[in-house]
Amino acid sequence: MPDIKTLLLALFCLSSALHLYASWRDNKRLRGITKPFLLAFLALYALVSSDFRPDLLALALIACWLGDVLLIPKGHGWFTAGGVSFALAHILFILVYLEKVDFSSVPYCVVVPVALIYYAAGRCIIRSIRATTPKAMVVPMYVYLIANATMNVFALMLALSTSERGAIIAYVGAVLFFLSDCALFVVRYHAKRDIVPKRHFTVMLTYLLGVLYITLGVAG
Repeated sequence: MPDIKTLLLALFCLSSALHLYASWRDNKRLRGITKPFLLAFLALYALVSSDFRPDLLALALIACWLGDVLLIPKGHGWFTAGGVSFALAHILFILVYLEKVDFSSVPYCVVVPVALIYYAAGRCIIRSIRATTPKAMVVPMYVYLIANATMNVFALMLALSTSERGAIIAYVGAVLFFLSDCALFVVRYHAKRDIVPKRHFTVMLTYLLGVLYITLGVAG
């Protein structure tokens, strides 16, 4: 008989597999049906875990879940609302990392250049879609990528300051989350959105692996 944590992870993997299949086949109906279940199972997994402030982690995952739901309808307004929810998730992830970072052991000579690379990458993504993105959304979208990049920087500081396996796994997840958002912006607004192979599948694969690795790295 599997325990509740194993069951919740299995349900997350099953729903993710169905959603990724729908994304690969471009089955919009199945994508819409499966999407609300994805982060629900992972948030419940965080709630029943006992390590590393699962309450904050669960709140971050709930914010991701809400962002997923808000992105289901079409329209710039829904996309913006989803972005706000995901930005809140990144702030909550930062708070999770803050509790464990040993700032006295952070090699800032590594962290600062990497942070600049993240921010520059976000700027490059925004510049590539500026001409085909509603003007009012350009700055908020860049602010959002900055929030994601900052979450990545704190995850990196945690990984470098502790060298714990879980922290390293969480940082890999943060990187995948950043890549997913960059791909999402290109898929949504780039004039040549097909430069992202299998568009929605790529976005969701990196996103789902990202939140899974963050959760496993933080909650165990």
